[in-house]
Amino acid sequence: MRREIAEIPDAVARLLDGSKEALAEAGRGVRERNPGFLVTVARGSSDHAASFMKYAVELTAGIAVASIGPSIASIYGAKLKLAGSACLAISQSGKSPDIVAMAQSARDAGALTIALTNTADSPLARASDHAIDILAGPERSVAATKTFVNSAVAGLALMAHCTGDDALLAALGRLPGHFRKAVECDWMEISAALTGQNSLFILGRGPSFAIASEAALKFKETCAMHAEAYSAAEVMHGPLALVGPSFPVLALAARDASEPSMAAAADGLSGKGAAVFITSGLAAKARKIPHVDTGHPLTDPLALIVSFYGFVEAFARHRGLNPDEPPNLRKVTETL
Repeated sequence: MRREIAEIPDAVARLLDGSKEALAEAGRGVRERNPGFLVTVARGSSDHAASFMKYAVELTAGIAVASIGPSIASIYGAKLKLAGSACLAISQSGKSPDIVAMAQSARDAGALTIALTNTADSPLARASDHAIDILAGPERSVAATKTFVNSAVAGLALMAHCTGDDALLAALGRLPGHFRKAVECDWMEISAALTGQNSLFILGRGPSFAIASEAALKFKETCAMHAEAYSAAEVMHGPLALVGPSFPVLALAARDASEPSMAAAADGLSGKGAAVFITSGLAAKARKIPHVDTGHPLTDPLALIVSFYGFVEAFARHRGLNPDEPPNLRKVTETL
């Protein structure tokens, strides 16, 4: 896992160079289709990449995005009315039967289908109109890291080509350098606040909420502790009942329109005695941890997950665990 985290900058550079033409072609395809809406099909970390893309697409292209449960096709056999839409399917292996079935069903229903996969000649790639090889290289760690980041970067590049967003394309081109810095960010000061605790809240808002969901999953996978992701807006309602003195909270704030509200939520939780850490300089009470400013609101959250990956791998080992061998898990799960 540590080695693959360190490979993220090079993996992203490889994607942006090697799949540039395929991304541009798929982007043109979406622009020409001019879909009334877009649907996503994915599970696990890939579904978190899809959630990240929901925010990115709605913010940049103004196209409403909805997630489809893969079992709609594979288990229930239902037919959806998807004519005039686009479908984005994400899978590292590209061979999970339910993902493939839903992508094929969407295509049969009239959707323009795009696959993001780390296996070029996969069933999912063959079932789609456009197949993007995310070129992350072999990923052996059970906890996905570089494939998640490359899936998200590929999705952003796809939409940047679709909308002609040169600023976003330029920001993506700078990401390998920013990710090298993000890998080096040391978040181990959080570890003291986790000692003796049974759970952790991870907060985000907008695109960074999808990143918080990915972080919570990785924390559970590698550290044998419960973690839950919440929107910084939602945590101030029902979940607040669980927050007591020293309760650990990690707020993943990006440099976007949500940052002031993220800082306010973090300070509010700090005022209740929680041990809150935030990636923002706007907070007054929450403890600030280092972060990399990428210069674009949609690439900022991706630098945060790179830094988190480094932390969670180190924290697992700090707890005497081997993050490369999490109990009960295997690399590929082929869901029916």
